[in-house]
Amino acid sequence: MTAGPGPEPGPTPSTPTGPTLVIGEAITDVLTGEDGVRRARPGGSPANVALGLARLGHPVRLATRIGRDGPGLDLHAHLRGSGVVLTPGSVTDEATSTATARLDAAGTAHYAFDITWDPPLAALAAPDSGPAPAHLHTGSIAAALAPGADRVFAAVEAARPGATVSYDPNIRPALLTGADRERPRAERFVALSDVVKASEEDLAWLYPGQSPDGAARRWADGSGPALVVVTFGGAGARVFWPGGHCDVPATPVNVADTVGAGDAFMAGLVSGLLHTGLLASADLTGAPDAARARTALREATACAHLDPRVASALSLAARAAALTCTREGADPPTRTELARWAAGGRGG
Repeated sequence: MTAGPGPEPGPTPSTPTGPTLVIGEAITDVLTGEDGVRRARPGGSPANVALGLARLGHPVRLATRIGRDGPGLDLHAHLRGSGVVLTPGSVTDEATSTATARLDAAGTAHYAFDITWDPPLAALAAPDSGPAPAHLHTGSIAAALAPGADRVFAAVEAARPGATVSYDPNIRPALLTGADRERPRAERFVALSDVVKASEEDLAWLYPGQSPDGAARRWADGSGPALVVVTFGGAGARVFWPGGHCDVPATPVNVADTVGAGDAFMAGLVSGLLHTGLLASADLTGAPDAARARTALREATACAHLDPRVASALSLAARAAALTCTREGADPPTRTELARWAAGGRGG
Protein backbone atom coordinates (compact mmCIF):
# COMPACT_ATOMS: atom_id res chain seq x y z
CA MET A 1 0.00 0.00 0.00
CA THR A 2 1.06 3.64 -0.40
CA ALA A 3 1.87 5.69 2.68
CA GLY A 4 -0.07 8.82 3.53
CA PRO A 5 1.37 12.32 3.73
CA GLY A 6 3.35 11.48 6.83
CA PRO A 7 2.61 9.88 10.20
CA GLU A 8 2.28 11.89 13.33
CA PRO A 9 5.38 12.17 15.53
CA GLY A 10 5.68 9.35 18.02
CA PRO A 11 4.69 9.75 21.65
CA THR A 12 7.16 10.94 24.22
CA PRO A 13 8.96 7.94 25.76
CA SER A 14 8.26 7.21 29.42
CA THR A 15 12.00 7.11 30.12
CA PRO A 16 13.67 10.55 30.00
CA THR A 17 15.88 10.80 26.95
CA GLY A 18 18.59 13.24 25.99
CA PRO A 19 18.98 14.21 22.37
CA THR A 20 20.24 11.74 19.82
CA LEU A 21 22.51 13.19 17.14
CA VAL A 22 22.49 11.55 13.71
CA ILE A 23 25.25 12.53 11.29
CA GLY A 24 24.86 11.76 7.63
CA GLU A 25 23.32 12.32 4.25
CA ALA A 26 19.77 13.38 3.45
CA ILE A 27 19.02 12.86 -0.23
CA THR A 28 16.11 12.58 -2.64
CA ASP A 29 15.37 9.02 -3.74
CA VAL A 30 13.99 8.81 -7.27
CA LEU A 31 12.27 5.43 -7.44
CA THR A 32 11.72 3.79 -10.82
CA GLY A 33 9.38 0.81 -10.66
CA GLU A 34 8.79 -2.09 -13.02
CA ASP A 35 6.19 0.12 -14.74
CA GLY A 36 8.88 2.71 -15.54
CA VAL A 37 7.14 5.44 -13.52
CA ARG A 38 9.53 7.72 -11.57
CA ARG A 39 8.52 8.76 -8.05
CA ALA A 40 10.54 11.16 -5.87
CA ARG A 41 10.80 10.32 -2.16
CA PRO A 42 12.85 11.77 0.71
CA GLY A 43 15.70 9.44 1.69
CA GLY A 44 19.31 8.95 2.73
CA SER A 45 20.15 6.22 5.24
CA PRO A 46 21.10 8.42 8.23
CA ALA A 47 18.17 10.75 7.54
CA ASN A 48 15.86 7.73 7.49
CA VAL A 49 17.26 6.59 10.86
CA ALA A 50 16.73 10.08 12.30
CA LEU A 51 13.17 10.06 10.98
CA GLY A 52 12.53 6.60 12.43
CA LEU A 53 13.83 7.58 15.86
CA ALA A 54 11.76 10.77 15.91
CA ARG A 55 8.62 8.84 15.00
CA LEU A 56 9.37 6.43 17.83
CA GLY A 57 9.34 9.35 20.25
CA HIS A 58 12.98 10.40 20.59
CA PRO A 59 14.34 13.94 20.35
CA VAL A 60 16.65 13.90 17.32
CA ARG A 61 19.06 16.32 15.68
CA LEU A 62 20.39 15.62 12.19
CA ALA A 63 23.72 17.01 10.98
CA THR A 64 23.58 16.82 7.20
CA ARG A 65 23.91 18.76 3.94
CA ILE A 66 20.85 19.75 1.90
CA GLY A 67 20.26 22.61 -0.50
CA ARG A 68 17.79 25.45 -0.56
CA ASP A 69 16.40 24.07 -3.83
CA GLY A 70 13.01 22.40 -4.22
CA PRO A 71 14.17 18.88 -3.24
CA GLY A 72 15.99 20.31 -0.22
CA LEU A 73 12.90 22.21 0.92
CA ASP A 74 10.84 19.03 0.55
CA LEU A 75 13.42 17.05 2.55
CA HIS A 76 13.51 19.64 5.31
CA ALA A 77 9.71 19.75 5.56
CA HIS A 78 9.53 15.94 5.58
CA LEU A 79 12.02 15.68 8.46
CA ARG A 80 10.63 18.62 10.41
CA GLY A 81 7.11 17.19 10.12
CA SER A 82 8.13 14.22 12.25
CA GLY A 83 10.18 16.23 14.74
CA VAL A 84 13.73 15.97 13.35
CA VAL A 85 15.73 19.17 13.92
CA LEU A 86 18.56 20.04 11.53
CA THR A 87 21.75 21.31 13.13
CA PRO A 88 22.78 24.88 12.22
CA GLY A 89 24.76 24.89 8.99
CA SER A 90 23.06 21.81 7.51
CA VAL A 91 21.27 23.85 4.82
CA THR A 92 23.58 25.17 2.10
CA ASP A 93 23.39 26.93 -1.28
CA GLU A 94 24.51 23.77 -3.10
CA ALA A 95 22.17 21.37 -4.89
CA THR A 96 20.54 18.58 -2.88
CA SER A 97 21.98 15.15 -3.67
CA THR A 98 19.89 12.42 -5.32
CA ALA A 99 19.83 8.64 -5.58
CA THR A 100 17.99 6.86 -8.38
CA ALA A 101 16.63 3.53 -7.21
CA ARG A 102 15.40 0.92 -9.68
CA LEU A 103 12.98 -1.52 -8.09
CA ASP A 104 13.06 -5.11 -9.29
CA ALA A 105 10.09 -7.49 -9.31
CA ALA A 106 10.63 -8.34 -5.62
CA GLY A 107 10.62 -4.66 -4.61
CA THR A 108 14.37 -4.61 -3.90
CA ALA A 109 16.09 -1.31 -4.70
CA HIS A 110 19.26 -0.99 -6.82
CA TYR A 111 20.83 2.48 -6.57
CA ALA A 112 22.74 4.96 -8.75
CA PHE A 113 23.95 8.15 -7.05
CA ASP A 114 24.48 11.81 -7.88
CA ILE A 115 25.80 12.93 -4.52
CA THR A 116 28.23 15.34 -2.95
CA TRP A 117 29.12 14.76 0.70
CA ASP A 118 30.89 17.90 1.84
CA PRO A 119 29.05 18.88 5.04
CA PRO A 120 29.88 22.30 6.50
CA LEU A 121 32.01 22.09 9.62
CA ALA A 122 29.39 24.19 11.39
CA ALA A 123 26.80 21.44 10.91
CA LEU A 124 29.03 18.89 12.68
CA ALA A 125 30.22 21.16 15.49
CA ALA A 126 29.14 20.65 19.09
CA PRO A 127 26.28 22.99 20.02
CA ASP A 128 27.20 26.23 21.75
CA SER A 129 24.07 25.95 23.84
CA GLY A 130 21.66 23.20 24.79
CA PRO A 131 22.38 19.65 25.86
CA ALA A 132 25.17 17.62 24.31
CA PRO A 133 24.07 14.48 22.45
CA ALA A 134 23.65 11.42 24.65
CA HIS A 135 23.75 9.02 21.71
CA LEU A 136 25.27 9.46 18.23
CA HIS A 137 24.47 7.46 15.11
CA THR A 138 26.23 7.58 11.74
CA GLY A 139 27.10 5.47 8.75
CA SER A 140 26.48 4.88 5.07
CA ILE A 141 27.77 7.43 2.53
CA ALA A 142 28.57 9.94 5.27
CA ALA A 143 31.15 7.62 6.81
CA ALA A 144 32.75 6.60 3.52
CA LEU A 145 32.71 9.37 0.91
CA ALA A 146 35.42 12.07 0.80
CA PRO A 147 35.79 14.79 1.81
CA GLY A 148 33.10 14.53 4.46
CA ALA A 149 33.93 11.09 5.86
CA ASP A 150 37.04 12.27 7.71
CA ARG A 151 35.05 15.14 9.24
CA VAL A 152 32.40 12.68 10.39
CA PHE A 153 35.01 10.40 11.97
CA ALA A 154 36.52 13.37 13.85
CA ALA A 155 33.06 14.38 15.11
CA VAL A 156 32.31 10.84 16.33
CA GLU A 157 35.70 10.56 18.01
CA ALA A 158 35.17 13.89 19.79
CA ALA A 159 31.65 12.99 20.94
CA ARG A 160 32.33 9.44 22.09
CA PRO A 161 33.51 10.16 25.67
CA GLY A 162 30.11 11.68 26.45
CA ALA A 163 27.89 9.68 24.12
CA THR A 164 27.25 6.10 23.09
CA VAL A 165 27.69 5.39 19.37
CA SER A 166 25.94 3.26 16.75
CA TYR A 167 27.11 2.68 13.19
CA ASP A 168 25.70 1.14 10.00
CA PRO A 169 28.24 0.88 7.15
CA ASN A 170 25.42 0.48 4.57
CA ILE A 171 28.01 0.12 1.81
CA ARG A 172 27.37 1.77 -1.57
CA PRO A 173 29.96 0.13 -3.88
CA ALA A 174 29.19 2.47 -6.78
CA LEU A 175 30.64 5.37 -4.77
CA LEU A 176 33.73 3.60 -3.45
CA THR A 177 37.08 2.62 -4.94
CA GLY A 178 37.25 -0.91 -3.53
CA ALA A 179 37.08 -3.03 -0.42
CA ASP A 180 40.81 -2.90 0.32
CA ARG A 181 40.66 0.87 0.64
CA GLU A 182 37.31 1.09 2.39
CA ARG A 183 37.79 -1.74 4.90
CA PRO A 184 40.21 0.14 7.21
CA ARG A 185 37.89 3.15 7.31
CA ALA A 186 34.88 1.00 8.20
CA GLU A 187 36.88 -0.79 10.89
CA ARG A 188 37.85 2.55 12.43
CA PHE A 189 34.16 3.40 12.83
CA VAL A 190 33.43 -0.08 14.18
CA ALA A 191 36.13 0.38 16.84
CA LEU A 192 34.43 3.60 18.05
CA SER A 193 30.97 2.05 18.20
CA ASP A 194 28.93 0.37 20.90
CA VAL A 195 26.37 -1.09 18.47
CA VAL A 196 26.88 -1.96 14.80
CA LYS A 197 24.33 -3.15 12.25
CA ALA A 198 25.45 -4.37 8.83
CA SER A 199 23.76 -6.22 6.03
CA GLU A 200 24.94 -9.52 4.63
CA GLU A 201 25.82 -7.61 1.43
CA ASP A 202 27.91 -5.06 3.37
CA LEU A 203 30.06 -7.75 4.92
CA ALA A 204 30.38 -9.75 1.70
CA TRP A 205 31.71 -6.62 -0.03
CA LEU A 206 34.06 -5.61 2.79
CA TYR A 207 35.39 -9.16 3.30
CA PRO A 208 35.19 -11.01 -0.04
CA GLY A 209 35.50 -14.74 0.27
CA GLN A 210 34.71 -14.70 4.00
CA SER A 211 31.45 -15.55 5.72
CA PRO A 212 29.36 -12.70 7.15
CA ASP A 213 29.17 -14.62 10.41
CA GLY A 214 32.96 -14.75 10.70
CA ALA A 215 33.33 -11.03 10.04
CA ALA A 216 30.59 -10.13 12.53
CA ARG A 217 32.12 -12.41 15.16
CA ARG A 218 35.48 -10.66 14.81
CA TRP A 219 33.82 -7.28 15.25
CA ALA A 220 31.93 -8.45 18.33
CA ASP A 221 35.02 -10.03 19.89
CA GLY A 222 37.16 -6.93 19.33
CA SER A 223 37.54 -3.88 21.53
CA GLY A 224 34.69 -1.96 19.90
CA PRO A 225 31.00 -2.91 19.74
CA ALA A 226 29.25 -4.93 22.40
CA LEU A 227 26.52 -5.82 19.91
CA VAL A 228 26.78 -6.59 16.19
CA VAL A 229 23.68 -7.34 14.12
CA VAL A 230 23.76 -8.76 10.60
CA THR A 231 20.57 -8.45 8.54
CA PHE A 232 19.62 -10.97 5.86
CA GLY A 233 16.58 -9.29 4.33
CA GLY A 234 13.54 -11.56 4.37
CA ALA A 235 15.56 -14.24 6.18
CA GLY A 236 15.76 -12.13 9.34
CA ALA A 237 18.88 -11.17 11.26
CA ARG A 238 21.65 -12.68 13.34
CA VAL A 239 23.00 -10.94 16.42
CA PHE A 240 26.48 -11.41 17.84
CA TRP A 241 27.82 -10.36 21.22
CA PRO A 242 30.98 -11.36 23.09
CA GLY A 243 29.14 -14.08 24.97
CA GLY A 244 27.20 -15.68 22.13
CA HIS A 245 24.91 -15.24 19.14
CA CYS A 246 21.32 -15.94 18.09
CA ASP A 247 18.94 -15.58 15.16
CA VAL A 248 16.12 -13.03 14.91
CA PRO A 249 13.28 -14.14 12.60
CA ALA A 250 11.78 -11.69 10.14
CA THR A 251 8.11 -10.76 10.39
CA PRO A 252 6.31 -12.03 7.24
CA VAL A 253 4.55 -9.26 5.28
CA ASN A 254 3.33 -8.43 1.81
CA VAL A 255 6.22 -6.35 0.48
CA ALA A 256 5.57 -3.11 -1.41
CA ASP A 257 9.31 -2.42 -1.56
CA THR A 258 12.33 -2.75 0.71
CA VAL A 259 13.45 0.90 0.55
CA GLY A 260 14.36 2.09 4.06
CA ALA A 261 13.73 -1.26 5.75
CA GLY A 262 17.29 -1.56 7.05
CA ASP A 263 17.17 2.00 8.35
CA ALA A 264 13.85 1.31 10.11
CA PHE A 265 15.49 -1.76 11.69
CA MET A 266 18.39 0.43 12.87
CA ALA A 267 16.04 3.04 14.32
CA GLY A 268 14.00 0.39 16.13
CA LEU A 269 17.11 -1.24 17.55
CA VAL A 270 18.52 2.06 18.83
CA SER A 271 15.11 3.06 20.21
CA GLY A 272 14.72 -0.19 22.12
CA LEU A 273 18.21 0.05 23.59
CA LEU A 274 17.63 3.69 24.57
CA HIS A 275 14.42 2.76 26.39
CA THR A 276 16.14 0.07 28.44
CA GLY A 277 19.19 2.16 29.34
CA LEU A 278 21.62 0.15 27.21
CA LEU A 279 22.40 3.23 25.13
CA ALA A 280 22.75 6.68 26.61
CA SER A 281 19.78 8.91 27.14
CA ALA A 282 19.68 11.36 30.04
CA ASP A 283 19.15 10.97 33.74
CA LEU A 284 16.54 12.96 35.62
CA THR A 285 18.90 15.95 35.84
CA GLY A 286 19.30 15.99 32.07
CA ALA A 287 22.93 14.84 32.14
CA PRO A 288 23.98 12.21 29.58
CA ASP A 289 24.83 8.83 31.08
CA ALA A 290 27.15 7.38 28.41
CA ALA A 291 29.54 5.68 30.82
CA ARG A 292 26.72 4.03 32.75
CA ALA A 293 24.92 2.90 29.59
CA ARG A 294 28.13 1.56 28.05
CA THR A 295 28.82 -0.46 31.19
CA ALA A 296 25.25 -1.76 31.24
CA LEU A 297 25.46 -2.86 27.62
CA ARG A 298 28.78 -4.63 28.25
CA GLU A 299 27.29 -6.43 31.23
CA ALA A 300 24.17 -7.38 29.24
CA THR A 301 26.31 -8.95 26.50
CA ALA A 302 28.77 -10.79 28.72
CA CYS A 303 26.85 -14.07 29.02
CA ALA A 304 25.82 -16.85 26.64
CA HIS A 305 22.10 -16.08 26.72
CA LEU A 306 20.49 -13.09 25.02
CA ASP A 307 19.54 -10.45 27.57
CA PRO A 308 15.75 -9.82 27.57
CA ARG A 309 16.30 -6.09 27.10
CA VAL A 310 18.34 -6.72 23.96
CA ALA A 311 15.77 -9.25 22.75
CA SER A 312 13.02 -6.63 23.18
CA ALA A 313 15.01 -4.07 21.16
CA LEU A 314 15.61 -6.60 18.38
CA SER A 315 11.92 -7.46 18.27
CA LEU A 316 11.05 -3.78 17.92
CA ALA A 317 13.64 -3.47 15.14
CA ALA A 318 12.24 -6.43 13.20
CA ARG A 319 8.68 -5.15 13.46
CA ALA A 320 9.66 -1.62 12.38
CA ALA A 321 11.46 -3.00 9.32
CA ALA A 322 8.57 -5.28 8.41
CA LEU A 323 5.95 -2.53 8.61
CA THR A 324 8.16 -0.25 6.50
CA CYS A 325 8.27 -2.94 3.79
CA THR A 326 4.48 -2.74 3.42
CA ARG A 327 4.79 0.89 2.26
CA GLU A 328 6.34 2.59 -0.74
CA GLY A 329 9.60 4.41 -0.04
CA ALA A 330 11.39 5.01 3.24
CA ASP A 331 8.42 5.56 5.55
CA PRO A 332 9.22 4.22 9.05
CA PRO A 333 6.40 3.71 11.53
CA THR A 334 5.51 5.56 14.70
CA ARG A 335 5.26 3.72 18.01
CA THR A 336 1.47 4.09 17.84
CA GLU A 337 1.36 2.49 14.39
CA LEU A 338 3.47 -0.42 15.59
CA ALA A 339 1.15 -0.95 18.55
CA ARG A 340 -1.93 -0.89 16.32
CA TRP A 341 -0.28 -3.27 13.87
CA ALA A 342 0.56 -5.70 16.66
CA ALA A 343 -2.96 -5.42 18.05
CA GLY A 344 -4.23 -6.39 14.61
CA GLY A 345 -2.29 -9.65 14.85
CA ARG A 346 0.95 -8.65 13.14
CA GLY A 347 4.40 -8.20 14.59
CA GLY A 348 4.08 -10.37 17.68
